[in-house]
Amino acid sequence: MSTDGRAAADAPAGLRLGLAENWRQFSLLILVNAFVGGMVGLERTVVPLIGSEEFRIASTTLVTSFIVSFGVVKAFTNLVSGHLADIYGRKHLLVLGWLVALPVPFMIGWGPSWGWIVAANALLGVSQGLAWSMTVIMKIDLVGPKSRGLAVGLNEFAGYVAVGLTALATGYIAQRYGLRPAPFYIGIGYAALGLVLSIVLIRDTRHHVGLESASHAVAAEPLRFWEVFRRTSYGDRNLFAASQAGLVNNLNDGMSWGIFPLFYAGFGLGIERIGVLKAVYPVVWGALQTITGPLSDRWGRKGLIVAGMWVQAAGLFLTAATRQFGWWLAASVLLGLGTAMVYPTLIASVSDASHPSWRARSLSVYRFWRDMGYAVGALAAGVIADLFGAAWAIGSVGVLTLASGALVAIVMREQGNLMSKGSGS
Repeated sequence: MSTDGRAAADAPAGLRLGLAENWRQFSLLILVNAFVGGMVGLERTVVPLIGSEEFRIASTTLVTSFIVSFGVVKAFTNLVSGHLADIYGRKHLLVLGWLVALPVPFMIGWGPSWGWIVAANALLGVSQGLAWSMTVIMKIDLVGPKSRGLAVGLNEFAGYVAVGLTALATGYIAQRYGLRPAPFYIGIGYAALGLVLSIVLIRDTRHHVGLESASHAVAAEPLRFWEVFRRTSYGDRNLFAASQAGLVNNLNDGMSWGIFPLFYAGFGLGIERIGVLKAVYPVVWGALQTITGPLSDRWGRKGLIVAGMWVQAAGLFLTAATRQFGWWLAASVLLGLGTAMVYPTLIASVSDASHPSWRARSLSVYRFWRDMGYAVGALAAGVIADLFGAAWAIGSVGVLTLASGALVAIVMREQGNLMSKGSGS
């Protein structure tokens, strides 16, 4: 009997798939992912300014090095997290993610050199690659195939609203009490609460995976990890389209994380108003995913992904071309809207094209490529900004985002999930 078959056979009586049937665990996972997102929000406003103002780093490329370390480590952690989750269980990796996160706010808030900030972000990358990945996978496990878009939308809503609200709070605190350490007290609370909830209240979802696999219309293929990697990266047209779009989506997010605060500050904007702009983008992104996720279940994935990439590009062009707070605010709303259209839809589209027996691994490969975008975006934008200026860096990423949406329009095929339509190859 397969692992999934044993999980189904050992499942507690009355176990069912669905959001209503599993609302207590689903709600706890939403709360936990809000704390996961808040750990990233700690950095969105303040950390680039710590590099430029407190450590007096003149090179934009060097300032964005903390995002490069975060992105590379998170990408490789994502790559193995699904495989490890299938072996050791989702809950164990979620708890490990929080344990790794515990020193991060202390290292950023009190670290004596920029190297401490870069090292803290490497730990944050491990933590996010484990904890955020597990909250996504566990929610998809709980709801089954019919509500994946809704499940992902609610998960990402919690995470990115927390990113935005924390970015706003840290900007407010930094304006009044300085860049360090006061803004990072919040992170100590997030890490402690997330760890306690994960240990005490969260339950593993392996039985739900077994239940879905047992009723699946398509037989499980005995795929090894590297076969899943090949299929997700380039062997399946839908998975390839999603992976490249995810990479470019986080490429422009990584650029905005590192470049936008420096760009705004260069035109005299204060920390608190920078915090507002850095909050609007993820709050709009997070809140609207509660709409766009379910819409993708009804309307299909492709159209939302293409349109979302193009709306993001419009927001980037508007940011680069203007010099006033009002226009930057409008551009932040466009970025948030476009990302909300894309983010949960891409994860749902990868889930559609993956069998439950290797879905966690496929999502991990997708998230590897997606989060490698943080490193690529921050590094490329830093180099372009040093050579030609921040506006050129922002505009260049806008062109790439526009092209990525066009590639999805050409390559991706609209399809249902594998439960009803077979292989997505």
